Amino acid sequence: MERVSPWLRAVNTVLTPAIAGRRKKIDRLLDRAVREAEHRTGSTAHGEDAFIDDMRALLAGYADIPDLTLTGWVAVQQEVTDRLENRLRIRKLHALNPEIADEPISRPIVVTGVPRTGTTMLQRLLAVPADHRAPLMYELMHADLDTADHLRRAERATDFLGKAIPTFGAVYDMHPQKPDADVWVLPHGIAHLVRAQPPGYVQWILERDYTPDYRYLKQTLQVLQHGRPRRRWVLRAPAHLWNLNALVKAFPDAQILWTHRDPAVALASLCSMTETATAMNTAEIDPHEIGRTWLGLFATGLDRARAARARMPAYAVVDVPYRDLTDRARERMPQLFDHLGAPWGSTEADALDAALAARPTQHRYDLARYGLSEGEVDQALGDYKRAFRALL
Repeated sequence: MERVSPWLRAVNTVLTPAIAGRRKKIDRLLDRAVREAEHRTGSTAHGEDAFIDDMRALLAGYADIPDLTLTGWVAVQQEVTDRLENRLRIRKLHALNPEIADEPISRPIVVTGVPRTGTTMLQRLLAVPADHRAPLMYELMHADLDTADHLRRAERATDFLGKAIPTFGAVYDMHPQKPDADVWVLPHGIAHLVRAQPPGYVQWILERDYTPDYRYLKQTLQVLQHGRPRRRWVLRAPAHLWNLNALVKAFPDAQILWTHRDPAVALASLCSMTETATAMNTAEIDPHEIGRTWLGLFATGLDRARAARARMPAYAVVDVPYRDLTDRARERMPQLFDHLGAPWGSTEADALDAALAARPTQHRYDLARYGLSEGEVDQALGDYKRAFRALL
């Protein structure tokens, strides 16, 4: 199956050799990104050494990918620049408007779970009530007190992705004006590994402290909330599962919804999604490496999440089986909304009907393609499966 457009493959084939030398000039590239971010925001990067050093780790990881394509290298440079710009803008807005720091982010609903377990659908459904609010993709990418001017930038990015990988829309519904994942703000974590698997980056993200990242996420939400009606935030990211301790430090009164699905099915689906996204960024893809990487990450994330949950009060986490979002959704979703103190009426019911009708049907995946068997998944994730068997 062709995962990228023929024109993109041709461009990468012809032009990728030209970037071979540039990939080693990490410091020069990062300095340029900092200067560009400072120019766009009219702010200075002074005091952001830790954030910049972490961006250097991401760039260096991509530079070490043997078969990195031109589009993969250009995309990660642009992402680093955009993330630096967003960081400087958020800091500048807090400095100019100190009252922003007093904005309460009260009782946010946080949807998480390993990838491909229905988190997107659940977040968007929970964002429907009038007194709820989920951050939109373009707001997360370019947070500001007035985000209208930034919408076109997000639209251009998603338009390019749709043309470069026409099949991606069948795997993930990405739209600038729809609720999306907090990883557009969180600078590091597993989300980067969907698009490429930089050598050394996996271990690096597993060892770092995410407390500052979640403090930054809160500051971003405070900017988006400032001067607007205060509503209950509905956040979402599978990546939160790996970092629940840091999340609850920033949002101690969060109501966490943990989605569950047969991990073998979720893993196969994620590996297929990763293979599709990676095709734009690397010339050669090893499906077995993708399978090994994600199986290890699943095991680590689930272990960490269960350990973090054991230290939380029982009411802080609500389990949501995947089937409650599919064949049992019309029965279970009103019950979940009631549990959360959220309204359920005709508007919410209509939104659920639309979500169920829009579920993609053409995404096909096979665990064996990624060098894995259900027995290996059971062995690696057996403790989780035994603990949550009734929900899978």
